[in-house]
Amino acid sequence: MHDYRLDLEKPLIDAHLDELRRRVYFVSEDIVDFQLVFSGNEVVAVVVTTDEPADAGELSRKLEFVVENDVRTQLPTPPKVVWRSDSTRVPLTDVFEGMLADGVVHEIGPGQVALGEPAITALNTLDGLLRRIIDDEFDAREYRYPTLLPVTALHRSGYLSSFPQHMMFAARLDGDVDTYRAFAKEVTERAQIGEHILGKCGPVDRCLPPTMCYHTFDQFSGSTLDKENMVVTAKGGSFRHEARYHRTLERLADFTIRETVFLGSAEFVRSARDRFRDRAIELVAELGLAGRCEVANDPFFASVEGAARASSQRLLELKHELHLDVGPQGQSIAVGSFNLHEQHFGEAFGIRGPDDEVVYSACVGFGLERLTYAVLCQYGWDMAGWPEPLRERAERLLRATRGDR
Repeated sequence: MHDYRLDLEKPLIDAHLDELRRRVYFVSEDIVDFQLVFSGNEVVAVVVTTDEPADAGELSRKLEFVVENDVRTQLPTPPKVVWRSDSTRVPLTDVFEGMLADGVVHEIGPGQVALGEPAITALNTLDGLLRRIIDDEFDAREYRYPTLLPVTALHRSGYLSSFPQHMMFAARLDGDVDTYRAFAKEVTERAQIGEHILGKCGPVDRCLPPTMCYHTFDQFSGSTLDKENMVVTAKGGSFRHEARYHRTLERLADFTIRETVFLGSAEFVRSARDRFRDRAIELVAELGLAGRCEVANDPFFASVEGAARASSQRLLELKHELHLDVGPQGQSIAVGSFNLHEQHFGEAFGIRGPDDEVVYSACVGFGLERLTYAVLCQYGWDMAGWPEPLRERAERLLRATRGDR
């Protein structure tokens, strides 16, 4: 292991520390650990650890770019909590380790976790409770989208330039018999093949979706809606490269999202976003969960206007996040987000309403593994100890799955 102290050109104030922490691993694939160095309340350096010897000058250059481009220029606004739970429930300790020991989960690889029972039932039950909100409040169309998403959808949306650190592409071998023959021969001769594949691949036109809403925007691209306001909901696999930030069920590379997209007038999408948020808060209170809802921003990375966009999100309160407690020391994770897009996606995808005006949009997304993990952190994985609304619905779901009467 090799440690390198990377001094910052100027100290970084404590209001920016969270933004710095969630970017350091994306500075370089070589970084396997890091520690912030403080002088008073300010960060003056970052000590990074690598497995192999690295060029400290290059690491320092890359870190300084991220600090100046993505962190320091953000407006340092204090966290704004819009709701806080009355629950005093304290999460259990060593939950993920206990779930591993009991076979409730199994680690497949970095950022990939297989769920067993009763986590599967908890996830499906919680999705059902979210689906109940959608049924009660909105006349939503539900779709089941394919996994792969056209790269063009993320290109026109601006995602590729805003969040390149999360992208995961789907490649294939170039469609040529000589390529297939050479590849087949090579894989029989090598113990490791991954680093040799891309040179034989054709153009990349598909990617793994970072979230479900891009399927919806791509679906209605270039169209005129048949009514003023529309709601679409979908559940499916989502994928984000999380570098070394992956841990437990909190930050997976391969996870499931229930997402609901609102298209229409500015008044409608804001009202719908807020109604869903309020119903979700009611659900959290009904389940007796400890948590909060706060104003947040997306982790724009390495883009020209990323810091300004993050600051704007906070000032205009375009993004709210629902956090639930997962640790006894106040640790929490964001399990859901409630987002206003203004006309950004309507313009990017050429979606218009019956009045021929560009539509506004909003979306609400819940990471189902995260939500499940937060509930199990607070109530454990013995179904008998779950709160009544969750337990009763889970038991009905199990009976239906097993064909019990």
